[in-house]
Amino acid sequence: MRYRKFGNTGWDVSEIGFGGWQIGGGGAFGQVDDRESVNTLLQAWDKGINLVDTAQMYGKGHSEEVIGMALKEWNGGHIYIASKVQPVQWPHPNESDPEMAGRYPKDYIRKQCEDSLTRLGVETIDLYQLHGWFPKGLEDLEWHEALTELQKEGKIREFGVSIRDYRPQDGIALAESGLVRAQQVVYNIFEQRPAEQLLPACKNNGVAVLARVPFDEGSLIGGWTPDTYATFAPGDVRRVYFKGERFPRTLEKVEEIKRMLREYDDSMTLAEVALRFCLSDEAVSCVIPGMRNAWELDANLKVSDGKPLPAELLERLKPFNWPRNYHNPDTVVDPL
Repeated sequence: MRYRKFGNTGWDVSEIGFGGWQIGGGGAFGQVDDRESVNTLLQAWDKGINLVDTAQMYGKGHSEEVIGMALKEWNGGHIYIASKVQPVQWPHPNESDPEMAGRYPKDYIRKQCEDSLTRLGVETIDLYQLHGWFPKGLEDLEWHEALTELQKEGKIREFGVSIRDYRPQDGIALAESGLVRAQQVVYNIFEQRPAEQLLPACKNNGVAVLARVPFDEGSLIGGWTPDTYATFAPGDVRRVYFKGERFPRTLEKVEEIKRMLREYDDSMTLAEVALRFCLSDEAVSCVIPGMRNAWELDANLKVSDGKPLPAELLERLKPFNWPRNYHNPDTVVDPL
């Protein structure tokens, strides 16, 4: 495992972290077994992963509980725990500039943080993040006051934000403001826009970057077929993200990438390329794929070998930039 500086925090974190949404259960990504999740976490930590990202809303707190179970059994070095607090009310996905006032009241943030501490079984959360960032938060600073108070009390070490999936531009001014230590953003072969301005802004201002959804919720692993959608159970978020024409269009895009890769270098799998794509930008501190078993863990760990994608291949991947707001059911997927 290779390690990277986590912005200006002084932390050395594994460049591959552990995304904790899937282990929250609740049917969001199909059925999970808590014992297998705990074992996978322990194996991940034993093999060098030292950052886990979770959230209050993953399985209604169950992801944090499972991580807490694993921490009780862990006898090794420090594991950096990152968690998130969701806003009191989410704005509609189409809102370009939602109000920040009332989204993160002080008392609410405190209560949610203390509940997360209890579920995790720790005294301090290393990185506490707003699960949704809205740029008007640069004017309404109640959230910042609340997090600063928790930091002074030792309940959190550092704090940051998670940028809305389809609006990487929302984090640029925040990176330049010096108000947070980290930003989490969707960054993958289909969502390359963060590299245009957000990642440089974070790098230039010492803000750590957590790259999430490196596999586009599974499509960029490369194993889906036309029949895969039917296997997503009711309640699985992928039934919403890829409904209607989105699923076949996504498969067409994926097959196009795979054809290009076969011509370029048939020794690399799409999943490997997807992770290496994220790690090829030095502004990325850590990429956080979801992992539910030892096989997925080992497949991801193989990519941490210090071999970024060649510049030529990165250029060939640029045309596959394909931003989608898949949280908005009214969004029309762009034609091929």
